[in-house]
Amino acid sequence: MAEPKLNLKLFKDLCETAGASGREHRVRDLIRKEVRGLFDEVAEDALGNLVCRRKPTSAKRGSREATRVMLPCHMDEIGFLVRHIDDKGFIRVNAVGGFDTRNLFSRRVRLCAKSGDIIGVMNPGGRPVHIASEEDKKKIPEVKEFLVDIGLPADKVRKLVAIGDQVVMEEPFIEVGDKIVSKALDNRMACWLGIESVRAIAEAKSKHAAEIVVVFTTQEEVGLRGAKTASALVRPHIAIGLDVTLSCDTPGVPEDEAVTAQGKGVGLHVMDSSFISDIGLIEELEAVAVANKIPHQRTILARGGQDGAAPQQTGEGCRAAGLVVGTRYIHTVTEMIDKRDLAAARDLLAAWMPTVA
Repeated sequence: MAEPKLNLKLFKDLCETAGASGREHRVRDLIRKEVRGLFDEVAEDALGNLVCRRKPTSAKRGSREATRVMLPCHMDEIGFLVRHIDDKGFIRVNAVGGFDTRNLFSRRVRLCAKSGDIIGVMNPGGRPVHIASEEDKKKIPEVKEFLVDIGLPADKVRKLVAIGDQVVMEEPFIEVGDKIVSKALDNRMACWLGIESVRAIAEAKSKHAAEIVVVFTTQEEVGLRGAKTASALVRPHIAIGLDVTLSCDTPGVPEDEAVTAQGKGVGLHVMDSSFISDIGLIEELEAVAVANKIPHQRTILARGGQDGAAPQQTGEGCRAAGLVVGTRYIHTVTEMIDKRDLAAARDLLAAWMPTVA
């Protein structure tokens, strides 16, 4: 099978841009520049969501009001905010988002200060391996025990760094075989998908009767916050939450807990802890996938949530479903997706949106 054509330059830029929950401004600025010409209206709301509207390009039969389709895709990545600087210059942080601290040992980080970005390292306090006891080695530290070291004394650190500055992982976006590996694939993948699916419609000059509203949301990792306020503003009739999901098709995980298998296509997200998708929408997406020979798989996530839940449950609510891409090693700096699954997600969205009446 030929390798799919993908705009990986955009994907790399999205993933490598710092944007922890509540600090999404850099990602928003990048997206705002990228979507020029794709949408008729681009606006920012009070919570920092970027609301991008594309008007219908064909008339809806028998009705004046076009169906509004909302595609929420969150900009934020899991990260940290500085909470304390001690007398030796070590920086303590508060997590924003869910970390498995086993993945935080010996990491390079980017601290985004008003004075400029600073590269540092993150490690837990305590004895290193050469002087650690057997009990020390078994312990899994909590986030509050980790420190950021930027290699400067306390007086210089305090001049450069303020409480509330964001800290994110510092790792490059790379291609590995058929895969893409990066930090922040959750959920810059969805930001990429929101842009590239609309670009595919525009380049194909596909007519659509629906109003397409792609919302690049804030603070999903701490409770779907941006999607809630954006849903009240947009008042969609249909919403498709775009996100990653687990792909535990790796050794040590039973097959029935894998959620998705990489390389088998885009995920049609049936349910998670936050919402149950409208089965009619799942079947519509599935029918379009079959008609266009787009590989796909149904998925259920036992725990976790995504932005698709917010429009479904805000105000009068709406029909909602999730469209996801299976991701290995989620919430680490080695998140991995298959290029074929990414292409399938883009192609399905681009084929489905023109069918919405």
